[in-house]
Amino acid sequence: MLNWRDLLVSPQTPIINTLEIIDKNARQIALVVDNKDRLLGTVTDGDIRRGLLKGRDLQEEISTVMNPYPTVASPYDNRENILALMRIKQIHQIPIVDEDGRIIHVEILDELLRPKKKDNWIVLMAGGLGTRLHPLTYDCPKPLLKVGNKPILETILQSFIDQGFHKFYISVKYKAEMIQGYFGNGDRWGVTIRYLHEQETLGTAGALSLIPERPKHPFIVMNGDLLTKVHFEQLLDFHKTYRAYATMCVREYDHQIPYGVVRLDKQRLTSIEEKPMQRFFVNAGIYVLDPNVLDYIKHNQYLDMPSLFEELMQEEKNTIAFPIREYWLDIGRMTDYEKANKEYMEVFS
Repeated sequence: MLNWRDLLVSPQTPIINTLEIIDKNARQIALVVDNKDRLLGTVTDGDIRRGLLKGRDLQEEISTVMNPYPTVASPYDNRENILALMRIKQIHQIPIVDEDGRIIHVEILDELLRPKKKDNWIVLMAGGLGTRLHPLTYDCPKPLLKVGNKPILETILQSFIDQGFHKFYISVKYKAEMIQGYFGNGDRWGVTIRYLHEQETLGTAGALSLIPERPKHPFIVMNGDLLTKVHFEQLLDFHKTYRAYATMCVREYDHQIPYGVVRLDKQRLTSIEEKPMQRFFVNAGIYVLDPNVLDYIKHNQYLDMPSLFEELMQEEKNTIAFPIREYWLDIGRMTDYEKANKEYMEVFS
């Protein structure tokens, strides 16, 4: 499969060389970048043809015919937004650039509509007791509670499958036999499902010590009680672009102080802010880990994911955050469960 880096050219690249790149790749586009992979413009076959009609020579620099104002998207744009932008602009390719203008991915219409098969492992954490959802979870593990017309964990599984993922581990403990009985080995969905059996509660990170083999690629870990529309390929590209050791998805959380906040300099009033809004980033329960992270997890010992990230930060490993802008809901309380059922058909139908 073609790597998007094969589409990159410098502004000084001759038009004829760029045309060869466009002709031999299925994406029908070249990306003009500086020496830091910052996007300067895009070039399609149509751009070159229009340049030739204006008298340009094939040996001239590609910067003379490139589109210097291309349509781009950010890593935070979800699949639906990108598809809508493609329809509005009537284009088939959109570079994804970060806040510095660096290319981190290229979205292609055909590939968005037809997901590629991805070999990255997905580890879904489904061993919790779900005590905050009693009495619903007395006889049913939380991942099997129905939201809409199917269990929470099936919606999660289907979201990954729809994006081309096919290798899954499910970590189980509470009523493990019910979860394993429902999902089996994954044949029903055309994927492979294996199980990590926690004899004792090991935590989100500790359960990873039960993985029987070292993955070859970065892998995604996700709590089994989340509903989201995150574009997981963009998440993986973000992780790879920044050469991260570990990536934590974060969600913006707003909290309004219900009182006027008074600021003092000793006894003197300096300001009064009425009911200010505070904004924080909170852990969203979705992670991408480099396979080498497993070296930091002791076998069969409790370790939660925040503690793992703290250790990696202390070791000065490259740990980064990926802000989620898409739909996201943590079904932790009864009010969340009720909200999920109200919103399910609108978001996931």
